[in-house]
Amino acid sequence: MSMSFTVQSNIRNYDVFIQPTPDFIFQLAQQPRTCFVVDENVWKLYSATLLKDLPASDVIVLPINENRKTLETVQELYDKFAKLSAKRNLTLISFGGGILQDITGFAASTIYRGINWIYIPTTLLAQADSCIGSKTSLNYQGYKNLIGTFFPPIQIHIYTPFLQTQEDSDFYSGFGEVIKLHLMGGELNFRELVQHAPNILSRDPDALLQSIRTSLAVKLAYMVGDEFDTGRRNLLNYGHDFGHALESTSNFAVPHGQAVIFGMLASNFVARNRGLLRKELADEIFQELLLPSLKILPTSGSIKPEVLISAMKKDKKRTGDLLALIMMKNDFDFVRVNDLALQEVTDALAECKIVLGL
Repeated sequence: MSMSFTVQSNIRNYDVFIQPTPDFIFQLAQQPRTCFVVDENVWKLYSATLLKDLPASDVIVLPINENRKTLETVQELYDKFAKLSAKRNLTLISFGGGILQDITGFAASTIYRGINWIYIPTTLLAQADSCIGSKTSLNYQGYKNLIGTFFPPIQIHIYTPFLQTQEDSDFYSGFGEVIKLHLMGGELNFRELVQHAPNILSRDPDALLQSIRTSLAVKLAYMVGDEFDTGRRNLLNYGHDFGHALESTSNFAVPHGQAVIFGMLASNFVARNRGLLRKELADEIFQELLLPSLKILPTSGSIKPEVLISAMKKDKKRTGDLLALIMMKNDFDFVRVNDLALQEVTDALAECKIVLGL
């Protein structure tokens, strides 16, 4: 029997199902007036097994990477949707990770002024974080997530066995967001993650499921009353100020969750230097979680202060001339500042290079 919960939304409430078996895929395949969009890698792995019941004539297989998260890719879907007989009564069902979620969610929110959309996340990052929250985001002319909408799926189905075949680099990328959410959930969640991290990283089913449930619960707590990201929910971008910039300066060679791990490290150095975060706690977080999970290191060139600062200035959440940053404090509380000085960035990056041996 599946576990489920409902996410309250000003747009429309939506249900999240944690599925114990793949039977739900057969049931989705029987729905009328549907179109399935599947990440190319997921299709290669599962077309003959888990996805064998999807009607081939209604499946669009889409090559996916960060450079594809653009309006041009969305237009490819528009072209295919326009040829279908179903229009506003079409249901789009997508299987894939966070990038496919962004592309298909944006397409679903804009064609015919919105169609029904069901999402099946197949990566750790998507299952533990991005699947809830209603956001769709596209990159534009070097700006990360500049274009987007708020448009939740009508249903989300989480099936953790998809994670058993995920590439290690992508799995560790997802674990970066798991770390972030457990830190934001307070000291008890942090301690539990340290204890269970070896089992999660070995992909033990029970440990994975518990980490996903905890991560989603923390994210939901930050979303309550701030669905449209104008207040407390913005704190969920901890690690993203430096992280989004690194994604851009590395030309996405450092994937999102790995860049967030680097971003948390850099942010913690700034917080420590400002007296907000004890050195002992910052060091413990680094040694116990951040360092063991950072599998794709940035190049020295991608974190040159002038290069990274230039990318940080493109952050769509900037509100003034100085830079914005979300920092952790000693009590596992978080704060956003809009007065991050360039010298603080330079100092934090220098410390990152030292501890990472760059």
